[in-house]
Amino acid sequence: MDPAFERHCSELVARERSGHTAVVEDNLLYVWGGYMSIADNEVFLPNDEIWVYDLEQGVWKVFHMAGEVPPSMSGTCGSSLNGHMYIFGGCDDNGQTNQIYCVNLTDGKYTWRKIIHESGSAPSPRDKLTCWVYNGRLVYFGGYGHKLLTDVDSRNRSFIVDEASWVEDVFWGWNNEVHVFDPVHEGWSEPKTHGRPPAPRAAHASATVGCRGYICGGRVMETRTSDIHCLDLNSWTWSEIIPVSSSPVGRSWHTLTAVSDASLFLFGGLSVDCKPMSDGWLLDVETKKWREIEHPFKNKPRLWHTACPGKDSDVIVFGGSCDYILLVDTGHCNDALVFQMQPYPLFRICEDYIAKNVKNYEVLRSQLHFLPPKLLTAVQRRMSFYRPSKKQNY
Repeated sequence: MDPAFERHCSELVARERSGHTAVVEDNLLYVWGGYMSIADNEVFLPNDEIWVYDLEQGVWKVFHMAGEVPPSMSGTCGSSLNGHMYIFGGCDDNGQTNQIYCVNLTDGKYTWRKIIHESGSAPSPRDKLTCWVYNGRLVYFGGYGHKLLTDVDSRNRSFIVDEASWVEDVFWGWNNEVHVFDPVHEGWSEPKTHGRPPAPRAAHASATVGCRGYICGGRVMETRTSDIHCLDLNSWTWSEIIPVSSSPVGRSWHTLTAVSDASLFLFGGLSVDCKPMSDGWLLDVETKKWREIEHPFKNKPRLWHTACPGKDSDVIVFGGSCDYILLVDTGHCNDALVFQMQPYPLFRICEDYIAKNVKNYEVLRSQLHFLPPKLLTAVQRRMSFYRPSKKQNY
């Protein structure tokens, strides 16, 4: 990439979008795909660019992507594994897809590769699904998509047909299937699960804690739920978590993020009465108690956004919509909201204090050069984040 182009891009801000993919690697937030609204049209974002946000400096850059570039899509399921971003499924101009792609985020080339599986069968086309990353594999759950009549078994409740959407011998609907992709052997498998699985759904949220994958809520046929289910990723056994406290209202298009070995953070979504939400909740998976938390973004409802775990248990929420997108679909967002979920280490507190106040105190500024080189570099990067002209969302 032309260095001049990079410098120019450093002053940019990623475009507003919903239904995109985002992952965090080495304190960098990577954003790809999704869609936005222009006039009365829904427009997919370019498929050959990736936006990168430096969470220390507060600076955006955009890079061109090459290789086997996937189509422009929304509703893909994105995940990060060993420095690579994988996307599976999603909806493009031709409807749902079941293709899987990956891109190396660490070599600076951003070259897409379409993966042709060597064994097993890929899941049916779908979007609005979720993924758990465990033991070097990608475990996909649920989603909304289509199957051929010959693949729909009325005795099997893993796929519920959407009665309002079918064409001849093609049926659309929700599923609760579990599919595993092994990137090393590039193969698909469908493990036999035990216990009572969740009802088929889409636009739900998921998170991984240890060897357990959790899902919360989503759209189940014509309703939105707030139920919690857990899948043991070793024994493939389902169990439902029945909260012993008041719970969030049912919703879809929300996010669930692991913030400790025993707690999950839920944010936003579209409620059962189609209201965009801005509430935040913590679930203790050991005590089975929900607790609503206070946060500074109560005036920023979000749905179909992304949430990524960051440094020091931060949760980085990017993009999404602040409207009921099925009716209004104009309020797409492009700000990054950083939720502090744990007390910060002393080093980070000191680093942030120096970076935020160095321009106001002559003595502090005059002593910067006494810092060790590595620490000085870190503080200077952080100073960029606190430039007066920048509006931050901490």
